[in-house]
Amino acid sequence: MDPISLQSPFKPIQTAKLQSEPISSGEAQESFKSLLSHALSEVNSMQNESSKKTEDLALGKPVELHDVMITGQKASVSLQATIEIRNKVVEAYQEMMRMQV
Repeated sequence: MDPISLQSPFKPIQTAKLQSEPISSGEAQESFKSLLSHALSEVNSMQNESSKKTEDLALGKPVELHDVMITGQKASVSLQATIEIRNKVVEAYQEMMRMQV
């Protein structure tokens, strides 16, 4: 039986260090782009793993039901977190666009 490990697709956000010197706009964009790309690829890999285990279970391959359920829940939670983060980013963008200069 494998121990349950809590993996977050947003781990780079949690372990990011604050920089003492300012970075350029281009560097910030590239950093954000790579962070977002990494997080989305992690969510995608969780979704793919869940689909594969579900398919293996349906085909009658030797897969434990609890593993399939845990993998599915991990994928679901990570997708929901990603959707909520997207919603907050869109909301922040819309709020900035409503600001008067």
